[in-house]
Amino acid sequence: QVQLVESGGGLVQPGGSLRLSCAASGFTFSNSPMRWYRQAPGKERELVATITSAGETTYYSDSVKGRFTISRDNAKNTVYLQMNSLKPEDTAVYSCNAQIFTGRWTYYWGQGTQVTVSS
Repeated sequence: QVQLVESGGGLVQPGGSLRLSCAASGFTFSNSPMRWYRQAPGKERELVATITSAGETTYYSDSVKGRFTISRDNAKNTVYLQMNSLKPEDTAVYSCNAQIFTGRWTYYWGQGTQVTVSS
């Protein structure tokens, strides 16, 4: 079955960095666009970054552009989110999302990892 397991979250001071990882299994990872979302308490879920299946194209929300970088290693079935210059408003649960074609596009979620930016 499809599994997405995020790791790398934690507590970091403003201006610091974290790298999130999402290890995927149960599907052909190299065929699937991947996304990172985040959701802060009391707020709607926000799309943070997208990467195409071969990694040739990326998309970022305006709120993280220039600070976050999404990448993937198809040999390791893993997608990453490098987060630099973190701000308190980046505090949220971060989840990865896989877009998988099984006759139609279906979307799968990981369990999420907490990122807290605070001094």
